[in-house]
Amino acid sequence: MIPVPEALERVLALANAPVAETVPLAQAHGRALLEPAVSRLTQPPFDASAMDGYAMRAADMSGPMQVVGTAAAGHPWTGQPGPGQAIRIFTGAPVPAGFDHVELQENTLRDGDSIRVQTRSSGSNIRARGNDFATGDQVEAGQILAAAHIGLLAAMNLPTVTVARQPRVAILAGGDELLPPGSDPRPGQIISSNDLAIAAMVSQAGGVPRILPIAQDTDESLRNSFAAAGDADLIVTIGGASVGDHDLIGKISAELGLDRAFYKIAMRPGKPLMAGRLRGSAMLGLPGNPVSAMTCGILFMQPLIRAMQGLPAGIPTGRARLGRELPAEGPRQHYLRARLDRAGDIPVITPFEDQDSARLSLMAQADALLIRPAHDPARRPGEVMEYIPLGL
Repeated sequence: MIPVPEALERVLALANAPVAETVPLAQAHGRALLEPAVSRLTQPPFDASAMDGYAMRAADMSGPMQVVGTAAAGHPWTGQPGPGQAIRIFTGAPVPAGFDHVELQENTLRDGDSIRVQTRSSGSNIRARGNDFATGDQVEAGQILAAAHIGLLAAMNLPTVTVARQPRVAILAGGDELLPPGSDPRPGQIISSNDLAIAAMVSQAGGVPRILPIAQDTDESLRNSFAAAGDADLIVTIGGASVGDHDLIGKISAELGLDRAFYKIAMRPGKPLMAGRLRGSAMLGLPGNPVSAMTCGILFMQPLIRAMQGLPAGIPTGRARLGRELPAEGPRQHYLRARLDRAGDIPVITPFEDQDSARLSLMAQADALLIRPAHDPARRPGEVMEYIPLGL
């Protein structure tokens, strides 16, 4: 068995270089930016009013001023301001050269075409040209485009962006006992849930999941499934990677030429994890127990999918105070499902008493995975420990 950090390093080494594709900006939300996006204009493109009010010269504010025009967004005033003159101006309108102040309308008193400032604002209320961004400014590559990025790129006048092609992930669950949701199980059969959960995790990491039909426990069925997954960037199998008489995935993948990077990790849940390269695809063989499969998906599959998009592959962690006493840990790194309570300077994390790796209901209730290193000593409430947050 190898330790978790070494296993992750070997998994990430399976990632091919990201493939670039150019997409319309309207389709870029959630995608990984692969090349810097360079602004084609300056924003604002002119000195703009930040308020509804009157544009004027600060030197004239002590006396009455004559209103000689109006400026609105999209409708600039084109005159030349003179001493003692002002214009009515609205938010977003260009401030004509020669004016250096916009006073709020509620701070002025107007009588016909004459105004007088009663209360002066502390600032100029003018957004200077380029104070948001300028031509040539960049949104750097290596990040996922959120809604704010899309708005910024649109304001930069970019109709398209270059992003990483989303990794294609084939998901293969195998076992004679498995049936799809909605089926009527006979004695000895169960509903297949791991493939759907792993597919959701693939989407969360930016990949495109494709769930293959459930494979039967025969050489022929598994060979057909691997053939169907041949065009995938990543093949993820679930179950069947151990050494039992019915655990055929390890056997068949080896016969098909799997270049195995490792098998078995010093962690719990999830010891029987297999990784390698099968022809042109990376391959991960996840354990069959639901919680083991999802934990390995968080620790290894999702970082691999992010690396395939040129994104940082690190696993986000936090720190919290332990909510209950824990006995000394064994020889494998342990990831415990836990509840987070937001209180005080940092959260309180309380692992569930039951850590059975087959109990999906507890995984659904968990806010975090508490990380316990191998041979971690007994812990008392209040000690600060590291965790991996769980969420959408």
